Amino acid sequence: MTTLALHKPYGVLARFTPDGSAWRTLAEFGLPSDVWPIGRLDADSEGLLLLSSDKSLVDRLLSPRHKASKTYWVQIERIPDDDALGALRAGVILDAQRTLPARVKRIEEPVLPARDPPVRFRKTVADCWIELQIVEGKNRQVRRMTAAVGHPTLRLVRVAVGAVALGDLAPGAFRTVSDDELAFARS
Repeated sequence: MTTLALHKPYGVLARFTPDGSAWRTLAEFGLPSDVWPIGRLDADSEGLLLLSSDKSLVDRLLSPRHKASKTYWVQIERIPDDDALGALRAGVILDAQRTLPARVKRIEEPVLPARDPPVRFRKTVADCWIELQIVEGKNRQVRRMTAAVGHPTLRLVRVAVGAVALGDLAPGAFRTVSDDELAFARS
């Protein structure tokens, strides 16, 4: 069984077949034909995407019962105050349901590869980076959570799923994930 960690670039769908849009797909990265993406990472998001030929691992990581943590570095508009961060920690209402509590903290701007196209820059609106960790996987959840507390997402990079970290993988590059890194998903 093979499990891979891919640094999915911005503008790439987390699927192998085109959907009729102008977005690129995973087919161009030379991945083995027997792996499936584990979860979603929208085309306008970047970072760690796990792929595996182990169907039971895919099912375990996608199951809400297992609550696999996902960690993101998120560039947001404006500087969040303690109330906004507290709301994220408590869970916010999306689609009439409260999200599970998140772990969140302000961080210094991380060293990341440049994004193409670059994030828009506005002289009159400050931005900030936060690290946000969630255990759910609702559609566009991180973006919707930050917007719900008044801080729209400008750039979203997933940096870890459980114990598997993006590390210094370049955009478009992939590596084999070790059994030790996957121990969190097998328990």
